[in-house]
Amino acid sequence: MSKTRFQVEILTPEGSVFDDEVEMISTRTSVGSIGVLANHTPILAMLDPCELRLHRSEGEVLRFAQGEGYMQVGGNRAMLLLEDAVPAAELNAAELKAKLDESRAQLQEAEQDSEKQRAAQREVRRLEAFLLVAEAS
Repeated sequence: MSKTRFQVEILTPEGSVFDDEVEMISTRTSVGSIGVLANHTPILAMLDPCELRLHRSEGEVLRFAQGEGYMQVGGNRAMLLLEDAVPAAELNAAELKAKLDESRAQLQEAEQDSEKQRAAQREVRRLEAFLLVAEAS
């Protein structure tokens, strides 16, 4: 039995990453994981860094490392506005580990309750999520 498809668009500051129909989106919001199917109730959600899965069909799943962003669902469409979205196959685990080590060092050096500390915390969370996606590939 085929599932109903709906339009999904993923945009980053660099431009469009994806614009096609899928059967389901799997991602993580600031309050937990979510799966979105066709005709989903309208929502606006903040997204956390994680593995984004776009289920195009029963056997075809596109995997991305997703940065922070927002998702809007309504009118049988979904739009994801993300800081970055990198296809899982393009991730390099060794590079990500090195960047994560650097970011953790910056976090340790950052002054307590400073903007530098908050930025380093966000970067560590992003890199940890991206590394998990890379290692699962």
